[in-house]
Amino acid sequence: MLIARLIADPSKEGTGQKQTGPTQTSGIGLSLQSRLDAATAKFKAQETPLASAALIDVGVPVLEMRFPRGDARQIIAVIETHFGPADILVSEGDIAVPQVFVSDMDSTMIGQECIDELADYAGLKPQIAAITERAMRGELDFEAALRERVALLKGLEVSAIERCLADRITATPGAAVLIATLKAHGCRSVLVTGGFHHFADVVGDLLGFDHVVGNRLEVADGRLTGGLVGEICDADTKLATLMAEARRLGVNTRTMAAGDGANDIPMIAAADYGFAYRAKPRARDAANGRIERSDLTAILSLVGISRQEWVGN
Repeated sequence: MLIARLIADPSKEGTGQKQTGPTQTSGIGLSLQSRLDAATAKFKAQETPLASAALIDVGVPVLEMRFPRGDARQIIAVIETHFGPADILVSEGDIAVPQVFVSDMDSTMIGQECIDELADYAGLKPQIAAITERAMRGELDFEAALRERVALLKGLEVSAIERCLADRITATPGAAVLIATLKAHGCRSVLVTGGFHHFADVVGDLLGFDHVVGNRLEVADGRLTGGLVGEICDADTKLATLMAEARRLGVNTRTMAAGDGANDIPMIAAADYGFAYRAKPRARDAANGRIERSDLTAILSLVGISRQEWVGN
């Protein structure tokens, strides 16, 4: 059984109640019902029969669709064709609150790429941001691109990091509520970044993550040396962290991951619920969950946590 959940867009809903249609459901407005009927016909043509559709009550309108068989990617493609860019999750089996959540930091839990913003203090933002963008799209080897960018920062005063944190780095809307609410439901949250502990430790503490994994900038005499200390935190590290956290909690641990770039693909693909947050195309293609319209609290609605239970909202 595959279950798809979609946050409906109330702004696109018509008024009244449609009384006929292959999946007519109480409470669904005219516009949503029409789009659901069109999607149902497409599902049938692709031999992915829609067994049922219903609105579930979590404080926001969430449409849940159930399929006895099918392919998650095909289901997502049909939904996006008929409902537009969506906040959606497709799961094999029942959806419930995860026990482990592992998330990327840059452009996921915060709205910036830290190394790009830090580079601005060295007058190098355009050059470094161009490398970052290509690395996020999977066009460059991650470690090589990281070392190249860090080398360009050689000589920058460490104090620039504190200024950057204070002036440039902001949490993504909904991030703090997401982490606090997951924690209240017994979920352990880990921040894993290809960025740097100088930033991630602060962000992790601010948002309430239980643990932080990242790269370490080398510092000497109050300045960056242009090097890194220790092993590189990359896509393999992110996947290994997810797997280690799941093993620690035991068999049948339900896992969730979120990210936006190529470096996040392995953990997104491995998680029970892998969310691409306003992501690059390759990361979107690897995910069975996508957040395109709403803020990060959409994840809470999709895993079934009622808005009344959100913490810090």
